[in-house]
Amino acid sequence: MKLRKGRHQKLHEPLDQQRKDDEGDYIRRDFADWREIPSEALQKKELRQALSAALASLTPKHREVFVLRDVQHFSIAETANLLGINKSAVKTRLMRARLQMRDALAPGLDGSWSTGRREYQQVRPW
Repeated sequence: MKLRKGRHQKLHEPLDQQRKDDEGDYIRRDFADWREIPSEALQKKELRQALSAALASLTPKHREVFVLRDVQHFSIAETANLLGINKSAVKTRLMRARLQMRDALAPGLDGSWSTGRREYQQVRPW
C-alpha cells in the first residue's frame, strides 16, 4: 500500500519543481513522446485510402444505407424513415453493402470469398 501511495504522488508532482534523490543529485523527468510514429501514420493513411476506395465502389443505394447505419449510427427505423424505404430493405441493403466492403477491403485468393477451404490451405507464407 505504501508503494501504491508513493506512485500516486509521483503522477501528480508539479512540473516546475526540480526532483532530487537522497544525495541531492538532480533526477531528470521522463515524458511520453506524443509525436506520431511515421510507420503508424503511413498505415493510417493507407487504411483511410482503402476505406475511401471501398466506400466509393458501393452503389449509391448501398452506400447511403451503410453510411447512415455504420458511420452515423442511425437505427434501422430511422434509416428507413430517412430513405423512405421499409426496414427489411434497410437490412438487406446493409448486409449487401457490408459484404461488398469486405470483398473490397480483404479479397480472397481469386478476388472473392467464394473459394473453398482447400485453396486457402495451399497458400504459402513466402
